[in-house]
Amino acid sequence: MAERQKDRPWLMRTYAGHSTAEASNELYRRNLAKGQTGLSVAFDLPTQTGYDPDHVLARGEVGRVGVPVCHLGDMRRLFQDIPLERMNTSMTINATAMWLLALYQVVAEEQGADISGLSGTTQNDIVKEYLSRGTHVFPPGPSLRLTTDTIAYTVAHMPKWNPINICSYHLQEAGATPVQEIAYAMSTAIAVLDAVRDSGQVPAERMGDVVGRISFFVNAGVRFVEEMCKMRAFTRIWDRITRERYGIEDPRHRRFRYGVQVNSLGLTEAQPENNVQRIVLEMLAVTLSKDARARAVQLPAWNEALGLPRPWDQQWSLRIQQVLAHESDLLEYDDLFAGSHVVEARTAELAEGALAEIERIQEMGGAMAAVESGYLKAQLVASHAERRARIESGEEKIVGVNCFESTEPNPLTADLDTAIMTVDPAVERSVVTALQRWRDERDEARAHRALAELKRAAAGRDNLMPATLECARAGVTTGEWAWALRDVFGEYRAPTGVSSAPVAAPAEEGSRLAEVRRKVEATASELGCGKLRLLVGKPGLDGHSNGAEQIAVRARDAGFEVVYQGIRLTPEQIVSAAVAEDVHCVGLSILSGSHAELVPDVLDRLHRAGVDDVPVIVGGIIPRADADALRAAGVAAVFTPKDFGITEIIGRIVDEIRTANKLDPLEVPA
Repeated sequence: MAERQKDRPWLMRTYAGHSTAEASNELYRRNLAKGQTGLSVAFDLPTQTGYDPDHVLARGEVGRVGVPVCHLGDMRRLFQDIPLERMNTSMTINATAMWLLALYQVVAEEQGADISGLSGTTQNDIVKEYLSRGTHVFPPGPSLRLTTDTIAYTVAHMPKWNPINICSYHLQEAGATPVQEIAYAMSTAIAVLDAVRDSGQVPAERMGDVVGRISFFVNAGVRFVEEMCKMRAFTRIWDRITRERYGIEDPRHRRFRYGVQVNSLGLTEAQPENNVQRIVLEMLAVTLSKDARARAVQLPAWNEALGLPRPWDQQWSLRIQQVLAHESDLLEYDDLFAGSHVVEARTAELAEGALAEIERIQEMGGAMAAVESGYLKAQLVASHAERRARIESGEEKIVGVNCFESTEPNPLTADLDTAIMTVDPAVERSVVTALQRWRDERDEARAHRALAELKRAAAGRDNLMPATLECARAGVTTGEWAWALRDVFGEYRAPTGVSSAPVAAPAEEGSRLAEVRRKVEATASELGCGKLRLLVGKPGLDGHSNGAEQIAVRARDAGFEVVYQGIRLTPEQIVSAAVAEDVHCVGLSILSGSHAELVPDVLDRLHRAGVDDVPVIVGGIIPRADADALRAAGVAAVFTPKDFGITEIIGRIVDEIRTANKLDPLEVPA
């Protein structure tokens, strides 16, 4: 039998970066040597949100969820001995995307590269940051301008670069249904393309080049058939929108180009070995269908619900891709699902629903208007609440979590302290020291001139990329670049969606929520207050607000008065709010790993404010040893991803309020 011609595999990436530029560079070079074919850079939260590591909000966050890049020197070290001219680099960066692209370009120039040959992607999708990930900085209008200017610049100077990676990944993690994921991503694309077209920076005849460099970054969940149909619907709708709305005739420009990371927040802390088959199933959804196959794939590691994966864990995920691409015969065949009545029917159903929702958003004035009104966020919070309610009721099954929970001792997690990687707290001090040295040694006058020019350009209508490039070359820092734009554009706090979210778990008689609601009312009565008050706080820079929002919504439905001010608060602000609102409990949500630094600070400030009878509870991805340390420091309860029952968590909060106020336990079960 003649050997079949195999398609070229997708780009294989591992989302990676931690601690310092030097440590991340070593990790990248090791991964490339193992057969990885593209880089995917994870930046830490200060870099993503435009703060230098010596800012108060950066405390505890430096180098935790990614690599800190404070200035040109860090970018040089990050890519040392990695020839950027031959690399395809994805940078998961949004509010500060223009800045990181400028640093990348300057390093490539220093390596002797022709920047017109650089290939890769800046995510640069600010809409989903307002809705789910929370690393936005500026208001919607200026943010869209930064995106537009970056696209116009790359079309003219870096034609192989994808200047935006419209990201529905975090929308799914925030609760989006497949229809919402498609509709909100496509509405974002329409807003961006309209802005580029209307800016006058790109000639009409080059709009095909703009469309041809738009890429998408999607999430693939474990509902394998539905996820695969979702990608086929994405492809169909993108082809229609680009042809009908923008008149793009070249089918190569209309091709739906997407990369994928399969669902990280769907991975479980309980029986984490099950995460391996989840990851494989989710990868199949975006690789089996040739007509809707991902251009790049990055897989999470089996232990991401426990903490930061080690290099070995990342290698395992890379090998999963390599086995499918190189050992199986998948790449030898045309589309496996062409002509399937089942696939066609589900694809058409998803496309029809998504087009109707896109039209609804357009009638509101487009994606930006739907962000500012709070519509999109409220829809996501509601969808997420409904899904959580299905999991808690057992209607939606998760193996090892709400069914088949018995298990043998797990050799993978027998020693949890070595099953994940930890970041040395000393890293933050070393990064801050290096930053101070950089500032001392740079040409200060040139840096100030560059920042002044950036502010002048921002106040006018000039494309901001040239001024940003001069800032990079002049030694300006990430925080200085962002603060210069904050001075002109201001900052933005996105709607939380909590107050407008509908009830997802009604307190029907006999339900768990009804029982907890009675506990809430009885406790409020005994304390002589109208309602129990719960403050839900997000200290630091972690913008993953899904869990905090779900706790806030369920506590509201259980009869609490909820104080939730959104993301990105200092411990001082949280304690001030707790005192001013006279709350009965403080709940802190942190997924970035900064709990060891920030939670004790909140406890200390509460004590100094004389508030010793208000229990503090903490939720997040918190290793067992850290949870023990937090309880020893005075935290009343610690909840991790294994604690999926939100109603039970609310019941525990009531118990902790009763204990702190020396009330007898109630016999009402929670």
